[in-house]
Amino acid sequence: MDMRTPLGKVRGLGSAKSGTEHFWKVRTTSIALVPLLLFYVGFLIMYAGKPYAEVVSALSNPFIATINALTIIASIVHMKLGMEEIIQDYIHTEGTKFALLILNSFFSLLAGGLCLFAALKIAFAG
Repeated sequence: MDMRTPLGKVRGLGSAKSGTEHFWKVRTTSIALVPLLLFYVGFLIMYAGKPYAEVVSALSNPFIATINALTIIASIVHMKLGMEEIIQDYIHTEGTKFALLILNSFFSLLAGGLCLFAALKIAFAG
């Protein structure tokens, strides 16, 4: 028995009015991370044991710096969405849930900002 309104059925929205948007964001970031992380692992294997200056020079390459930034962004977004899902599923006290969701947002913003700052510093220093 479907309890949604006809308009809700057409739009594909559930009771939370968000439909499958969260689901698709998590899946999209997962799919995006597969080639990004494969590239990143290959880069790490290629430059393992190389001198510091050579690694920094390689990370300064605009293509590598872009891949690095995209990997950071996709990873942080994926982490934030995953933690939101865990908090919403397993925390039942509304006040605690709200506080943890806010902390999750701030932590993700801080971690992403610091990682991007480090990547940009390396990219523009080399």
